[in-house]
Amino acid sequence: MSGTDKIRQLIELREQAKLGGGEQRILAQHEKGKHTARERIQMLLDEGSFEEYDMFISHRSHEFGLEQESYLSDGVITGYGTIDGRVVYVYAQDFTVFGGSLSETHALKICKIMDQAMKVGAPIIGINDSGGARIQEGVRSLAGYADIFQKNIMASGVIPQISAIFGPCAGGAVYSPALTDFIIMSDKTSYMFVTGPKVTKTVTGERISTEALGGAVMHNSKSGVAHFKADSEEEGLLLIRKLLSYMPQNNLEDPIQTACTDPINRLEDALNEIIPENPNEPYDVMDVIMQVVDREEFLEVHALYARNIVVGFSKFNGIPVGIVANQPNHMAGVLDIEASRKAARFVRFCDCFNIPIITFVDVPGFLPGSAQEFGGIIIHGAKLMFAYGEATVPKITITLRKSYGGAHDVMSSKQLRGDLNYAWPTAEIAVMGADGAVEILEGKKLKEIEDPDERAAFIREKSDEYRNKFANPYVAAKYGYIDDVIEPRNTRFRIIRGLQALATKKEMNPPKKHGNIPL
Repeated sequence: MSGTDKIRQLIELREQAKLGGGEQRILAQHEKGKHTARERIQMLLDEGSFEEYDMFISHRSHEFGLEQESYLSDGVITGYGTIDGRVVYVYAQDFTVFGGSLSETHALKICKIMDQAMKVGAPIIGINDSGGARIQEGVRSLAGYADIFQKNIMASGVIPQISAIFGPCAGGAVYSPALTDFIIMSDKTSYMFVTGPKVTKTVTGERISTEALGGAVMHNSKSGVAHFKADSEEEGLLLIRKLLSYMPQNNLEDPIQTACTDPINRLEDALNEIIPENPNEPYDVMDVIMQVVDREEFLEVHALYARNIVVGFSKFNGIPVGIVANQPNHMAGVLDIEASRKAARFVRFCDCFNIPIITFVDVPGFLPGSAQEFGGIIIHGAKLMFAYGEATVPKITITLRKSYGGAHDVMSSKQLRGDLNYAWPTAEIAVMGADGAVEILEGKKLKEIEDPDERAAFIREKSDEYRNKFANPYVAAKYGYIDDVIEPRNTRFRIIRGLQALATKKEMNPPKKHGNIPL
């Protein structure tokens, strides 16, 4: 064969590989409202930047007739490219080849680029669209999954890992995304579950649809497994690009500071009056966040889950930060099991990747009740405390209004190594709310008062006395637990100056293999 023939053969093989399972299966993918693996990669990465690995790999199986059907690339496209000029590694499962099922060689391809991503210190993005393990390969496909899981575990906290679910992801396949940092699901076209509707019905008798059991809405709002719900694959891929803009390439680098035209000394007079006069009246903490961050840009994470706490990414003077904020507009901003888990995971991610944490506090305490106690609120609340106490990144806390009891300690208090702890004049920092405190402090006296009007007047009097003594920031400031009481409209400036001062912060935890976080 001449050199020209060999080149022609190369070109033909490349074209064959690009067709995946063939034109009919590509058409079937499009008819479902889904893109092919190569189309997804093309939309995700900078134009013309993708460099593919292992295009000519095919499976090695000879059982159950597989030897008679073989496709180049074997159901997964792998390689690297750039997003906004920064190198990322990516794999995308190809549903047109054996339903994207995972074989031994499929897994080897994924593991290879994960190893490469770790070597060079670059994020890894997985686009999942697979029917699961390739049954014909038996234990070899199961071993392939386990190999990928181990790579996910070793990469955790070293490089950012993002999973996009754009089709089925079931059985053991769900555990690789679960081990990554963020999961994005496309609405109506993706699902995740360990056990599907048919087996669920057989074993438990429960009848449930695929969408209700493992769809994007469920995992974003109920289970908390997914962090983002995208209305389309295009939106999901753009979301990945946006998400990466707040992250460094790896744990040894800092996030990239960008130019900012939003003045650091911009005053927001509306903040001076945003807290209602009535301490029990709600307000939207998003209004606070939007008025202090750069250009009102905030990427909320877990927006549909545990809405009593808000977490997400933004920038202050071009500096990427993670924001955690109690949400008085939902359940009064109380901390419960779901909110504690949500915030703890987010705080730990920020700490892994050198992203400063800004915390806005308005929390009346932990949610009481048997359901919470039976569900382990003690352990779950401790996760958030552990996360804040372990974090060594710059931590700035602004107490807006209520900060009561154990929830005060948990929300990045000075005692959990908060670097800068500010409070608005409306802050109420105490063991508990005034009415509850009076019930305990004056319980004996209250029992002696029989007249209801007299009793109510006594409670009002003592509550006002308690508020004047404790429900203000100056007692905490007196002991140095609050570094300053600041004018609300000046919050943006104080945060930015604090971030600038803390840019060279160095803090180390004691040497150890790892902590034993309460799980």
